[in-house]
Amino acid sequence: MDAQNYFDTRTTYSLVRGEYTVALAACVVLAVVHIDRIEWIPALVLFFSIDIIGYLPGAMYCRIRGTNHPPRRFYVMYNVMHSGLTQGAVAGVWMLVCGPQWTLLAIPIHVFADRGLFGNQMKVFSTPFEPARIRPFTDLLAEIAFLQAKEERRTEVAR
Repeated sequence: MDAQNYFDTRTTYSLVRGEYTVALAACVVLAVVHIDRIEWIPALVLFFSIDIIGYLPGAMYCRIRGTNHPPRRFYVMYNVMHSGLTQGAVAGVWMLVCGPQWTLLAIPIHVFADRGLFGNQMKVFSTPFEPARIRPFTDLLAEIAFLQAKEERRTEVAR
């Protein structure tokens, strides 16, 4: 993956998920160590508001309408609410108003769990809202496998 090729190999995708999982573990350890200093009602609001605003409207639209391609606004809502930029701004405003608090760990715990444990990244308009393989991606995987096998045969012949 690079700035011109926006796809991940299975290994690269696993490594990125691993990084988020380690970051999640660090946040969970911090939360456990400081459990007595977390305000639980605000923490739960911070944790669940990300999906209440960002995911549930699109998921409900899909279920009610029997589609997996809702209007773009639902993808935007998901991406905005699951963005580190947005959640960083939420945390920044929170700290300006209430001061720094361990309660804010609810935000990275949610985002890192989505990225690390569930493998959820930003949603792309051209893909299903609920993750499902699309034909062009399946074709790409087959083409990559073919090219890898061809390269392996070429390498073996060269030896």
